[in-house]
Amino acid sequence: MSKPVVAIIGRPNVGKSAFFNYVAGKRISIVEETPGVTRDRIYTEAEWRNKKFIMIDTGGIEPYSPDIIMQQMKRQAEIAIETADVIIFMTDVKTGLTAADEEVAVILRKSGKPVVLAVNKTDNIGEPPPGLYEFYNLGIGEVLGISAAHGLGIGDLLDEVFRHFPDDDQSAEDEGAIKVAVVGRPNVGKSSLINRLLGEERLIVSDIPGTTRDAVDTRLEKDGRKYIFIDTAGIRRRSRIDENIERYSTLRSWLAIERADVCLVMIDAEEGPAEQDTKIAGYAHEQGKASVILINKWDLAEKETGTLESYSKDVYETLSFMTYAPVLFISALTGQRTGNIFDLIVRVHGQAGLRISTGMLNDVVGEAILMMQPPSDRGRRLKVYYMTQVGVNPPSFVVFVNDKKLMHYSYMRYLENHLRKSFGFEGTPIKFTLRMKSREE
Repeated sequence: MSKPVVAIIGRPNVGKSAFFNYVAGKRISIVEETPGVTRDRIYTEAEWRNKKFIMIDTGGIEPYSPDIIMQQMKRQAEIAIETADVIIFMTDVKTGLTAADEEVAVILRKSGKPVVLAVNKTDNIGEPPPGLYEFYNLGIGEVLGISAAHGLGIGDLLDEVFRHFPDDDQSAEDEGAIKVAVVGRPNVGKSSLINRLLGEERLIVSDIPGTTRDAVDTRLEKDGRKYIFIDTAGIRRRSRIDENIERYSTLRSWLAIERADVCLVMIDAEEGPAEQDTKIAGYAHEQGKASVILINKWDLAEKETGTLESYSKDVYETLSFMTYAPVLFISALTGQRTGNIFDLIVRVHGQAGLRISTGMLNDVVGEAILMMQPPSDRGRRLKVYYMTQVGVNPPSFVVFVNDKKLMHYSYMRYLENHLRKSFGFEGTPIKFTLRMKSREE
């Protein structure tokens, strides 16, 4: 399920970063008295009332400032507004209502997004200061006095934010649909692929990297099965993110991976697998997402006998943690092999939801132990008592052993490979948790 996104918006030096750090429970944003210290959107995961959400700290908005940096900060705050589910409008009771506050309020009202108005630096317990009431003139709604520095009123503010979170219930239209995130470096052909699969030009396609700024949902029904394709902005290395806009696009790409059931990891055939491909695929792996590796622009790659096999080997060597994922060589431009993508999506999605009975599972584990004895250390041998499956998407198992310290990574990998050989689990990572259990138990 997608996490709601909460953006903290306001003019400079009203305490946005102090509030952000307080809710996050750690010092992430830089807090200084100098206006404009927070120039980039900084984000973190937070939780309130057992609901996790993404919180973004933005640079302050000075609507009419001629300063270039202030103009960039305004633009990135506007991007945060466009993509947020809920907005916290932060103001300052000590400086009072300003013309800049009124201009920000106009921007927020035009957005149509839920806005919670917070008046910061209300530092004293008891009767609110008279200046608090003038903020009703902004026409935003209820005014909540808080003190980010002292933690006053934060709970009431978060309760109001929580009230505006989107419902967790999937719409009837999307029920049962497989959510597919198309991820990769910029200009690898993600939008072209989705257009090819849809059979129409729904997404903007350009040779200019970064054309797609936000994650875009596109719905499709094929052969009686529903899909939601999430096209994402290309993910670049942080050092290559020159435009402030792209920092937020990267966040949306990571969120798209979290939302997805299946990730299509696209790699440029001409450039080959690179370090950033490893990071993208690695994040999908860490999040437990079923994945398919697509080598795009295969029509442009130079080929000779054995090229495909050699290329596959290079991909698996670079993405050594994702050797379970099938590799498909395609051309979004010509349509080469793109017809096989739907079958692969359905297959890996099904494998990620596979459940194995405890009896059948332990028959296979017992067979694996007989074929290769568990490791020992200083005369003490690892004993694997039994294994049980505790979850799916990804398949998750608890392994009961006599001593977790005796379990070597290589033996855990051996057991994983044996499970894959017996049950498949193609295209999906497998999660293991070790738990100690004595023979008496």
